[in-house]
Amino acid sequence: MKKSGPDDMNILRQLEELANGLGIEVRYEKIKKEASFFPGGLCNFKGDDLLIVHSKISARDKIHTLSKALATFDLGDIFVKPTVRELLLKYTETGSEEDFEKNQGDTQS
Repeated sequence: MKKSGPDDMNILRQLEELANGLGIEVRYEKIKKEASFFPGGLCNFKGDDLLIVHSKISARDKIHTLSKALATFDLGDIFVKPTVRELLLKYTETGSEEDFEKNQGDTQS
């Protein structure tokens, strides 16, 4: 996995803004799960959408976790910055971490 850089931080911020615009609270928490790793995910808590992301993972992994969750929403009528829309579209089409990593090179031109 490539090292996180300014482009990753910008994409992460845009994904967070999109989530907030959809009414999804994004929380970074230290997730403890015995004998395995869990980067986080989307859940519904007391009727509210909540996206919990492991606070100790890299920016790239945070992008992956947010993208995986946001790609499940219908964003057709919502303004999404082209770079983020392209990332989410690619993620929707591929659905796997391996393809996500390959596609990251395409979005950082």
